[in-house]
Amino acid sequence: MAKRKVVIVESPAKARTINKYLGAEYVVKASMGHVRDLPQREFGIDIEHDFTPKYQVIRGKGDVITDLKRVVKSADEVYLAPDLDREGEAIAWHLKEVLGIPDDKTFRVTFNEITKAAILRAFQKPGKISQAKVDAQQTRRLLDRIVGYKISPLLWKKVTKGLSAGRVQSVAVRFIVDREREIQAFKSEEYWRLTARFKPAGAPGEEGAFDAELKRMGDAALDLHDEAGAAAAFEAVSR
Repeated sequence: MAKRKVVIVESPAKARTINKYLGAEYVVKASMGHVRDLPQREFGIDIEHDFTPKYQVIRGKGDVITDLKRVVKSADEVYLAPDLDREGEAIAWHLKEVLGIPDDKTFRVTFNEITKAAILRAFQKPGKISQAKVDAQQTRRLLDRIVGYKISPLLWKKVTKGLSAGRVQSVAVRFIVDREREIQAFKSEEYWRLTARFKPAGAPGEEGAFDAELKRMGDAALDLHDEAGAAAAFEAVSR
C-alpha cells in the first residue's frame, strides 16, 4: 500500500505548481505564511524563566490550521517546505508544533527555484528541521518584542506617539550617545613630541632615512606638555 505523503508550503501558488511536479502521490497544502506568533496585545515573554515565549495561533489562521490537521492526521510522511531562510525554518517548526506531527514523520525540504528538476531533487534527499535556524529566528523575534515593548513607551513619552523602537537602531543610538558623551567630556591639553631623522652615513639623499620619536629618558616615560619641557628634553639628549 502506497504511503500517504503530505507537503506543506507557504503559498497556494507554490502548492499548485509543486503538486503538478510531484504528482498524485502527494497532497500539497499551503500554510499561508506564519501560523503562530507572540500575542499582539501582551508582552508574551517570560523573562524570569529563560525568556520562554508564549506563542498563539495568528488571528484568522484557525481554518487553515483545522484543514492542515485533518490532512496530516492520516499522513505517513509530512514534508515541510517553507522558504529556506530562518523565517521559513521557523514556519516549519511552528507547523510541526501546532499540528502535532511526530518526529519520525516530519521531513524538511528546501529549494531555490520552483522548477521540476529542483523540486524532484529536493524531495530525493529530505532533511530535518534545523533547530539552530529556528533558535536564531526566535532570538530575533524575542529581541524585537523586548525592545519594542520596553523602549517604545519611552519614545511615546519623550518624543511622540506612534514611534517604535527596534533592536538594531536602538543599540546604534546608544553607541552614538555614548560616543558623543565621550567627545563632550574630552579635555584638550597641550602636548609636545620630540622626533629626529636618521640616515645611514654616506647614503645619498634620503636613501635609508627614517624618523624616530623620543619616548623615554632613562627609566621614565617622556611626557611633554609645554615648550619649556620640550626644550629641556631636547637639550638633554643633544649633549
